[in-house]
Amino acid sequence: MPKSGKRYEQALAQIDVNKEYQPDEAVALAKKVSSAKFDETVEIHLRTGSDPRHADQMIRGVAMLPHGIGKTVRVTVFTQGESETFAKEAGADFVGADDLIKKVEGGWTDFDVSIATPDMMGKIGGLGRILGRKGLMPNPRTGTVVQPQNIAQAVREAKLGRVEYKVDKSSIIHAPIGKVSFDESQLLDNLGTLMDNIVRSRPSGIKGQYIRSAFITTTMGPSIQMDIASASALKVE
Repeated sequence: MPKSGKRYEQALAQIDVNKEYQPDEAVALAKKVSSAKFDETVEIHLRTGSDPRHADQMIRGVAMLPHGIGKTVRVTVFTQGESETFAKEAGADFVGADDLIKKVEGGWTDFDVSIATPDMMGKIGGLGRILGRKGLMPNPRTGTVVQPQNIAQAVREAKLGRVEYKVDKSSIIHAPIGKVSFDESQLLDNLGTLMDNIVRSRPSGIKGQYIRSAFITTTMGPSIQMDIASASALKVE
């Protein structure tokens, strides 16, 4: 088993691993123990009571974080006609139809979010083997397949603080809530927004306890356990 680095051990020494911290305490502590030479991402990791092998227990959704996630989001839009203009004016980085599809077929995936209009879905269906593995395939359930008149709004939301969350095969949700450089209040607002969305997304098929553990961490830092009830009750008015 590899040995942890000195910085990690110093950070871990400041955390009571047997304590379930209140969300505001966890956020403050995550910022305090961060020691990397870059602006680390702050993430949450939630172990759920879901069995993702069953369709009625799949947790998936989208949250719009009020303070963004602290990174430049590259948006690709598959569309044609007048909606190409809407997408470009809204700030989309790459816009096109057959030419863009051909580029992706060649292996290009240098973007973070892809959006498509319904008329393009038949054409981009074959891109699933490329985009699906990276979580980049447009999907109506995540609001990335939209009508032409809604393209501009979808692009603007993607550029701001749009976070997709989905339970993995280990029943865990991993999601970013911002950067260490964010103020504590900004991170707490983002955390509250995301937790509120996840709690509201509880599938009817999950029986018993929904969120079984909740941790906050930074890219290079140790995990900090949060009080489940307090974290689940978070929301931004």
